[in-house]
Amino acid sequence: MKRLLIVDIIRLKRCSFHAISDIFVLMIDHATIDRIIDAAEISDVVGDFVTLRKRGVNMLGLCPFHNEKTPSFTVSPAKGIFKCFGCGKGGNSVNFIMEHENLTYPEALKWLAKKYNIEVSEEEETEEQKQLKDSRESLMIVSGFAQKFFTRYLWEENEGRTIGLGYFRERSFRDDILKKFEVGFAPDGKTPFTEAAQRQGYKLDFLEKTGLTIKRDDWLRDRFAGRVMFPIHNLAGRVIAFGGRILKDDKKTAKYLNSPESDIYHKSRVLYGIYQAKREMTRTDKCYLVEGYTDVMSLHQVGIENVVASSGTSLTPDQIRMVRRFTPNITIIYDGDAAGIKASLRGIDMVLEEGMNVKVLPLPDGEDPDSFAKKMGASGFQEYMDQNETDFIQFKTRLLLKSTENDPVAKARLISDVIRSVSVIPDSITRSVYIKECSRLLGVAEEVLYTEVRKQKHQQTEEFRKREFREQSRRQAAPPQPAQEESVVRPVRLFVEELEFLRFLLKYCTADLWEEEDDETHETRTLLVGEYMIDELEADELVSENELFKMVFYEVRENLYKEKFDPWKHFVYHPDASMSKFATDLLSEKYTESKRWTKAGAFTEKEEDILDVLIPRIVNEYKLRKIKLIMADIEKAIDKASADNDFDKVIEEQSTYMNLKRAEKELAKSLGSRTIN
Repeated sequence: MKRLLIVDIIRLKRCSFHAISDIFVLMIDHATIDRIIDAAEISDVVGDFVTLRKRGVNMLGLCPFHNEKTPSFTVSPAKGIFKCFGCGKGGNSVNFIMEHENLTYPEALKWLAKKYNIEVSEEEETEEQKQLKDSRESLMIVSGFAQKFFTRYLWEENEGRTIGLGYFRERSFRDDILKKFEVGFAPDGKTPFTEAAQRQGYKLDFLEKTGLTIKRDDWLRDRFAGRVMFPIHNLAGRVIAFGGRILKDDKKTAKYLNSPESDIYHKSRVLYGIYQAKREMTRTDKCYLVEGYTDVMSLHQVGIENVVASSGTSLTPDQIRMVRRFTPNITIIYDGDAAGIKASLRGIDMVLEEGMNVKVLPLPDGEDPDSFAKKMGASGFQEYMDQNETDFIQFKTRLLLKSTENDPVAKARLISDVIRSVSVIPDSITRSVYIKECSRLLGVAEEVLYTEVRKQKHQQTEEFRKREFREQSRRQAAPPQPAQEESVVRPVRLFVEELEFLRFLLKYCTADLWEEEDDETHETRTLLVGEYMIDELEADELVSENELFKMVFYEVRENLYKEKFDPWKHFVYHPDASMSKFATDLLSEKYTESKRWTKAGAFTEKEEDILDVLIPRIVNEYKLRKIKLIMADIEKAIDKASADNDFDKVIEEQSTYMNLKRAEKELAKSLGSRTIN
């Protein structure tokens, strides 16, 4: 294959680029990192947080990073990557944990090491490295210490056993349930916990930020002193906050006290018990929603583990979306009193709006899930659920009809109320089924109900537009936010030929291209794809100036001849998130097996079967595009030199331009009739 040398036509300045791995100084040795990456099977890691369903060779689920009702989140077990075609996020199992748990690269590796029981050996941290530890991780560590302290105090200290454990035993909770939810007891007094934490080296600043300690000038106080403690876990099982229940009969003191919001805890995005329930929610394809901590624990005790609680707060869209990631089916269990019924009705519309299937389970008057589960036992409670679980339309209609007897105006309000719930359902088929059911229950013609639905949807659209306008006005009036820390790589947009060049380089760089004879030894050797592609660009000094392109190009060059070099693994598991995402995008379905070949009618075979034809074409297309860009720059330089009356410069640039024009013609000829615009 004749090489088209362009290096004699124009000289381009080459930028040396250090491998990104030199920038990321990790405390974990490379052998351990390799073990973690090999063990962290992508579907297993993602499956802890997202319900995945098989679709061909891949798996599909609802994206955990943005709100969607139609799944666009794809996991490829064979390639070891995830990709959301809705929001664009993608990467490997390490990237997923980094993004989902808001962890750094080393922290995500440690998280995975813990999951797969891999021992991590680290070098001793310097004082400077300790000080630079991520603040968020420090809050997690402090919360983890607090949980262990409170749990140990419950089981081992006299005060904890007498008061705290005595309370749980009085409520008939088994030890295995108490240990499953890691409950504890906070010692009474002014600052016993704070003093214990400080003795262990935990800083007051982080104790205050988590809300475990209250600080007012020189005054300190344990927030949860004398309370039984309910740790609140995130999806990964890490403690992010606490709920504490006072055991003293003091009307001036709140019965329940929760941690304040912090960098790691946002109550509107958290559900109590989600960590303990997520696997069972996926298995049963159903979730039960209750209100309190002990409600969750009691249902677990009778064998119902797919249950979560809103922790006494009003149900939020973020909480509903968290459930929807594991199942679209939710049953709201509400207390058999007026307040419980009202709360249930408020939550129903919100759940429907998220496209979920809703049922309700009313309990007898005066009962809550905790008391009723203990009274009925496992089999009795399950039987009650099976017999009394009701569709939300029937529940709401029958409930409201009781108060509208012989009152046409009240009945009209009821119809409007019920239809308001139906109108928020996003799926039109489901909506029409419910309209038919409402027509039967309420004795109103379907046409009338459809008219009311259209009216409600119009109102909802108008309200949405007004909210959007207010939000936009608020954003425009807000001061500019400080720039976030940038990635090491700051790429500009890559043109098509650059993307195609890199895709083939990564996908086939270690594949055999053809055999060639050495000019000096006359021995035959096999040329690798990567070797040919790299040599072609370096010989002509046409390596792109794009930082991302250069990083991939030079890292492949440095690693090409290393034993067991796997380019996909190297870049998909790259420590820089932008690099990993870029490699994932190239690997994703929309990039692989480029449609350019079949559209042009040039090739119909599989790529790997015709590399000897494709690779030179890819390289020459890249060169042709690069030359065209250089020529455009030279045209501007000639115009400027002419304006400056610098005729020597004009002649020099014109000479270079003519040489490039000849190279362009030669490349175009080698590519046949195809042209690049």
